[in-house]
Amino acid sequence: MASGQIFSKQTQALFYNYKQLPIQRMLDFDFLCGRETPSVAGIINPGSEGFQKLFFGQEEIAIPVHSSIKEACKAHSTADVFINFASFRSAFASSMDALKQPTIRVVAIIAEGVPEGDTKKLIAYARANNKIIIGPATVGGIQAGAFKIGDTAGTLENIVESKLYRPGSVGFVSKSGGMSNELYRIISRTTDGIYEGIAIGGDVFPGSTLSDHVLRYQNIPQIKMVVVLGELGGRDEYSLVEALKQGRVTKPVVAWVSGTCARLFKSEVQFGHAGAKSGGDMESAQAKNSALQGAGALVPTSFEGLEPLIKEVYTNLVEEGVITPIPDFQPPPVPQDLNAAIKAGKVRAPTHIISTICDDRGEEATYAGVRMSSLIESDKGVGDVISLLWFKRSLPSYCTKFIEMCIMLCADHGPCVSGAHNTIVTARAGKDLVSSLVSGLLTIGPRFGGAIDDAARYFKDACDKGLTPYDYVEAMKKKGIRVPGIGHRIKSADNRDKRVELLTNYGRTFFPSVRYLEYALQVEKYTLTKANNLVLNVDGCIGSLFLDLLVSSAMFTQQEIDEIVGIGYLNGLFVLARTIGLIGHTFDQKRLKQPLYRHPWEDVLYTK
Repeated sequence: MASGQIFSKQTQALFYNYKQLPIQRMLDFDFLCGRETPSVAGIINPGSEGFQKLFFGQEEIAIPVHSSIKEACKAHSTADVFINFASFRSAFASSMDALKQPTIRVVAIIAEGVPEGDTKKLIAYARANNKIIIGPATVGGIQAGAFKIGDTAGTLENIVESKLYRPGSVGFVSKSGGMSNELYRIISRTTDGIYEGIAIGGDVFPGSTLSDHVLRYQNIPQIKMVVVLGELGGRDEYSLVEALKQGRVTKPVVAWVSGTCARLFKSEVQFGHAGAKSGGDMESAQAKNSALQGAGALVPTSFEGLEPLIKEVYTNLVEEGVITPIPDFQPPPVPQDLNAAIKAGKVRAPTHIISTICDDRGEEATYAGVRMSSLIESDKGVGDVISLLWFKRSLPSYCTKFIEMCIMLCADHGPCVSGAHNTIVTARAGKDLVSSLVSGLLTIGPRFGGAIDDAARYFKDACDKGLTPYDYVEAMKKKGIRVPGIGHRIKSADNRDKRVELLTNYGRTFFPSVRYLEYALQVEKYTLTKANNLVLNVDGCIGSLFLDLLVSSAMFTQQEIDEIVGIGYLNGLFVLARTIGLIGHTFDQKRLKQPLYRHPWEDVLYTK
């Protein structure tokens, strides 16, 4: 492995398995370091393509998303680092795929617990092809002021406190990712900071070893001293001991192997990582610390002594002129995410939508403040849900029952009406449910269904003004307006619409007052003198009874009633009801496997 620097300020990575937070942390670090280009060139999310929006400082950028590793490498040929956030179950296949790409030079495997046999195969392939693996079970690595992998070094606050936004003079390598954050902070207090830091990972077989990276640091001129943090278990540290003995490492190495307390326990102890478990004497922290010290490394007597020892070595190198301390500077502030700023109470952000009928933020959604479960537990019906979502209050049971009756009676009126006809034709053309449904709904208007709204408006206006049925009908005639809610193609005084009868009887039985219904029936009495089919139809009956519901329930102000009628609530009731039937017609045609509909020639008048 040896050679030298593996990252730079131009290094770009491909990020496997989209994770918003670690990617954003990489981009925030880029901005902090003054990079001109984002360090994440592309995202690989199997099965997905497109873009992901993230922030590069204050600028929102779109990072390409690719469905395969090969495709991403082809699109971003200069990206030579592969950051693998796959689970331990799929980390092997994706990592091997990345290693086989000619553009990929470094693979960081974040997952912990990758099967040891798979890890050995990855290591063998990487060594045979002059590639580098960091991990498994790693947070990655960082070159100060240039590039970092994923969550390395933790929060922005820790990065700034540890002076990682600019290079220092210390090379650092550790098995532990968590302890890396602590050491970055210690090194920043005692030196001018790190130049590069790597966490090799805590699994038993790391893709690259402590000595691999220390030998690299030997070849990097900017690194003047090295800090190594090992841990009990395994024998990785002994390869560093041999390198020191052979004189392959000449820069000062300050080292500590953690886990010296393991001897206080009577049985074998494991400290978090798979590789950090006490074994034979040679794998103990004490034995490895002793071997490192014997080979020439500078080893404190305890972890508490590590910080002053690092400071002492650094100070001596400065006095000897080996190190010229890197001057510090104030990095640019990274803009805070809006959600975090709002949570911290630092900003006020305007909302874009107002909702007063439903709240889904808690454990259970509420309709106008009423929990969904309470509706079920109290045996409420669809009418109660409509009263909450449409009117924002719980209406009396006779009102909700009336709403449900309207839905039941208006759900369908055969295949020949315009809405059903359009739905049937669309379904037979092979279109999907939503397309078929919408084609039928689009016919609802003043001549089909929408007459409910108009009937309510005109009946209310005439009744409230005290117009006689004669005055009302004749005034409408003079204006050239058909009386909404009156008239039917089939029904007549001798063939009454059963729906109108049912609703009329219900209203007279249960409503405290049916003033508007009675007015509508008086209008019908007059219009029947003109033609036998000018009967009160279901639109007019529902429209007038809904006015009675709003007024007689005493739950609405006059302003609210005018608003409900003006907005078009009653038309909404017909739309809701007829949707049931139109869906039924769609399913019916598809179930019957009906062919494409073509209107017969004989039903068309061809004329010039």
